[in-house]
Amino acid sequence: MANLLVLVRHGQSEWNKKNLFTGWKDPDLTDQGRAEAKEAGEALKAGGYEFDVSFTSNLTRAQKTNDLMLAELGQTTLEIVRNQALNERDYGDLAGLNKDDAREKWGEEQVHIWRRSYDIPPPGGESLKDTAERVLPYYHDVIKPRVLNGERVLIAAHGNSLRALVMDLEGLTRDEVLALNIATGAPIAYELDDEGKVLSKKMLIEREAH
Repeated sequence: MANLLVLVRHGQSEWNKKNLFTGWKDPDLTDQGRAEAKEAGEALKAGGYEFDVSFTSNLTRAQKTNDLMLAELGQTTLEIVRNQALNERDYGDLAGLNKDDAREKWGEEQVHIWRRSYDIPPPGGESLKDTAERVLPYYHDVIKPRVLNGERVLIAAHGNSLRALVMDLEGLTRDEVLALNIATGAPIAYELDDEGKVLSKKMLIEREAH
């Protein structure tokens, strides 16, 4: 049987709802976010998925999404590994600012560059390249060996930490990853070969990404 890796971005957070840059700040899930996490768990259960270990970040919104999914799966005693390497991209000085207010302050083009360029960070923050440089070593050194050992692995993390991981898994170019958005609470199931290359990809929930 192929090796299983499932990625899930956390459900909607309070700051997602308010259109704020979040990064390493730690808002909770909204009611909608909790519903999305439960729906993700239901979709995984309906698909017959079970896991041997789950990985998540040090941030509440990802941890609670993970817990809600595992509750739906009836796997509340599963081993959970939490690590800062899977945290969202650090938005630096933008964290806590409304995205529309930031555009007024710095201009739409500059904010777009900070949000979507591969290697230009916002002031005091991380670029996607910086984020990948902490996510990918952790994946290759800690998570991937467990996948290739036959363990079924669930990762509940964040839009940009998962974009960095998807870029690596799918061999996306810089331009391709800039166009990639990952929806909240929508599991992506990968089957990997014995070298960690993608054999198949399945989206369990089709949801618009923001």
